[in-house]
Amino acid sequence: MSDIVLYTVLTLTLLGALSAVILYFVARKFHVEEDPRIDQVEEVLPHANCGGCGYPGCRPFAEACVKADSLDDLYCPVGGNDVMAKVAEILGLEAVTAEPRVAVIRCQGSFEHRPRTSRYEGAESCAVAHALYTGDTDCPYGCLGLGDCVRACDFEALFMDEKTGLPYVIDENCVACGACVEACPRDIIELRKRNKKDRKIYVACINEEKGGVARQYCDVACIGCSKCFQVCEFDAITMGNNLAFIDSDACKLCRKCVVVCPTHSILEINFPPRKERKKDDQPAAKKVTAAKEKKAIGKNGETQEGERSEEKKEG
Repeated sequence: MSDIVLYTVLTLTLLGALSAVILYFVARKFHVEEDPRIDQVEEVLPHANCGGCGYPGCRPFAEACVKADSLDDLYCPVGGNDVMAKVAEILGLEAVTAEPRVAVIRCQGSFEHRPRTSRYEGAESCAVAHALYTGDTDCPYGCLGLGDCVRACDFEALFMDEKTGLPYVIDENCVACGACVEACPRDIIELRKRNKKDRKIYVACINEEKGGVARQYCDVACIGCSKCFQVCEFDAITMGNNLAFIDSDACKLCRKCVVVCPTHSILEINFPPRKERKKDDQPAAKKVTAAKEKKAIGKNGETQEGERSEEKKEG
């Protein structure tokens, strides 16, 4: 009996040793040397693993940076320009710079501006509610208010405001990772240029219905009147699908568009109080319109003057 046990132990020991030898040679055969710079790049990254760079984590992003010939298409929004400068230094590449961004909520459909027409009783998920119906205000474009964006944020930069029923962005916490943008089924969250003192001007509405219908959904909806477009001197505003859009990269924060908006759908945030305008000041819209008309006349005006002088000579 003892011999059988001894043989069994010896057999298992030999099998284990043989397996270890085989595994050793297999490991050596398929061993892949990893570039040590991957560890160096990963070390300088913020270790947020938020996916804002387009990769599932900081490690895959570091691997992509090391393998790339250029950093043009690679950027860490959490670390920003400082981190990308360190990555470029490690890899001996040119540093990539980008304007800092911050998330904004392009909807003002609070309880005050959008009357509730129904009550939702289901899963507390914007994605689910969006798939089932238009929302408890019948607006097919407005915020559903169930907080998918808040749950998606790993940086405590969002919370649901109980007074308005809308998400609120804490600018100093936002790293522009884009997780909230991806989580919103209505596409009302946008990453915009972060200006000094966190000042922002944007159209807080994405309703593409015509003016009358849009106002039925919300008191502060954009009606596509194009008054903001007409007054903008910097070509920062475009019109499309009955909706105005302000390009944050082109906007100079002059605030003229805010004044002329009849529905107050354009928000100005973190600005000082406005100065009272003098009575003899010409409205901004008229000034820009006059300037455009003068520019459009151009040579035509000169031609008309020439014709008048000829008529005088003939007389």
